[in-house]
Amino acid sequence: MSKKPFSNSVTNAHHSDKWQERVAQVAYRFNRQYEGQTFELPAEVQEMPIYQEWIAGILAGRIVSPFWEIAQPQKNQHCLDIGCGVSFLIYPWRDWQAFFYGQEVSNIARDTLNSRGSQLNSKLFKGVELGPAHHLNYSIDQFDLAIATGFSCYFPLEYWSAVLLEVKRVLKPGGQFVFDILNPEQPLAEDWAVLETYLGAEVFLEPMTEWEKTIKAAGAKIVKRQSGELFDLYKVQF
Repeated sequence: MSKKPFSNSVTNAHHSDKWQERVAQVAYRFNRQYEGQTFELPAEVQEMPIYQEWIAGILAGRIVSPFWEIAQPQKNQHCLDIGCGVSFLIYPWRDWQAFFYGQEVSNIARDTLNSRGSQLNSKLFKGVELGPAHHLNYSIDQFDLAIATGFSCYFPLEYWSAVLLEVKRVLKPGGQFVFDILNPEQPLAEDWAVLETYLGAEVFLEPMTEWEKTIKAAGAKIVKRQSGELFDLYKVQF
């Protein structure tokens, strides 16, 4: 797929940012999906079993990262969901009774949540900011829990070093960060990387050992790890 410019700027404040083009491309890929646009893929990709599962809506359920299994939001906790998509509409935040804050690169997802979230629960829903994970639009020591699932694989480890530092800044002392990592050793990994690249967002297949080095270099301690069919969930604490 040709790299078309992303017409809706993710952020003007960081126009000279080295990651701007990649962030914009990921936003463009997901905006197209949220809008229900058609993706034109080569016949050989459409014949792949993983594409058939994706188009049928089966794949999402197989590869979702259930962050709440290793860090369920608790009542009255202030939680930041980075790359949240439409999380507040599909996960049981009302049951958890936790305060939801989001940040998202897709303006479609941001607008959808901001228009519907407060209607669902005006007390718990605190709004979604538009912006990338390495520039969080929130204050120091603001959150008990931060979550980032479904997008780490679209960026190199250098980018995630910056994300980890930003998350550390906005977490309260003792706060936890839960995120998922694409495990390149999983049977689905390479086919999924091919599919996502053709959908418009290149995937990085980084060794898990290098990920763990990056986590430790950021001053984070791995508290828990849970393996999935494609992504491994990590819970870390700074």
